[in-house]
Amino acid sequence: MTEAFDVVDLIRRKRDGGALSTEEIDWLVSRYTSGYVGNDQMAAMAMAIFIRGMERREIHDLTSAMIASGERMDFSSLSKATTDKHSTGGVGDKITLPLAPLVASFGVAVPQLSGRGLGHTGGTLDKLESIPGWRANLTNDEMMRQLEDVGAVICAAGSGLAPADKKLYALRDITGTVEAIPLIASSIMSKKIAEGTGALVLDVKYGSGSFMGALERSRELARTMVDLGTDAGVNVSALLTNMDAPLGLTIGNANEVRESVEVLAGGGPADVVELTVALAREMLELAGVHDADVESHLAGGQAMDTWRGFVIAQGGDPDAPLPTPAESLEVRAEADGVVTRQDAYSFGVAAWRLGAGRARAQDPVVHAAGIDLAVKPGDTVRRGDLLWTLHANDAAKFERALESLEGAVDFAPVGTEVELPPLVAERVSAN
Repeated sequence: MTEAFDVVDLIRRKRDGGALSTEEIDWLVSRYTSGYVGNDQMAAMAMAIFIRGMERREIHDLTSAMIASGERMDFSSLSKATTDKHSTGGVGDKITLPLAPLVASFGVAVPQLSGRGLGHTGGTLDKLESIPGWRANLTNDEMMRQLEDVGAVICAAGSGLAPADKKLYALRDITGTVEAIPLIASSIMSKKIAEGTGALVLDVKYGSGSFMGALERSRELARTMVDLGTDAGVNVSALLTNMDAPLGLTIGNANEVRESVEVLAGGGPADVVELTVALAREMLELAGVHDADVESHLAGGQAMDTWRGFVIAQGGDPDAPLPTPAESLEVRAEADGVVTRQDAYSFGVAAWRLGAGRARAQDPVVHAAGIDLAVKPGDTVRRGDLLWTLHANDAAKFERALESLEGAVDFAPVGTEVELPPLVAERVSAN
């Protein structure tokens, strides 16, 4: 069979700053998925896209082609509206855990297809697997029943959703093209659109512990993804949120579950509550539930009831003890001062070195490993006060974790006023 296009011609055109047609992008993605276009050629194309970028129409076409490479889910048979959230990932970002049951407690279905952590950012499924018996893999029928009965599902995405993205995602990781905004946006949105949700809120992080870093690049990514969702008929918006410091007081897996339950019980750290409430309002608004009093569902126990139902539905025991570490190490203040900076990336790497994360996709995580923080930026400490506690199952891991925390926290003299940036910097909505 004679091929419609020559992949070398397409690589050259993109390398030289030209645009690819809809038909060319469809062909490229289809042939890459089937194996006709090899990883070496797709790596060259990914680098050309990284350097030259893509027009809005090209990114839309790339996303559509990746969706078309697999199956699409359909929630139209449900008796309730669907809404979902995607975070670009950070350190201590356990927001999905209290957020999904909180939103579902208003009678909205939340089909949250989540992933596992890699490197310094944690994965939602890893956190939830700290709960004895809880399982991430559900059939489509199980998912539909749970959405109808409980309202919230957090599970692994099936292999049939956007298989082209799975191939390209793995290739980007080893070719230095992870940060290309057209590739990030099409990767995230192809999966979310294929997932079939009616509304989607994007939590796009910026700051030291984020995937994107600078606010300007996070804004560009958010704008690109909102445009993609809008073009596909999804009701979508984005919040740009700060990830310079870890979110909450826990970094890990089991300890983040514990903190999430505290939020569902009406307590928990102020920043976790603030972001959970902001995203819940946004998700409910897009799903047609206006002026929702989300704080009352946290204080009144409705969100906790939904959490328990969700955990039980996926085989977990919400009352079972969570894993505890074999070894812990306390770090205390050497002098009086005010915390002015707490570098999220450094803490994420430290938790990873303790065993809370993985270096390779196939590596296991240690659910009890991680860090409990006792202070946040703006807090005053006295000499000898507890700063944080490291947890691991092997005390030999403490040394390298402590190395990654050298210089990660700055202090100023007691009495110094610390101006903290807003947690939610901006909202990006459809044009």
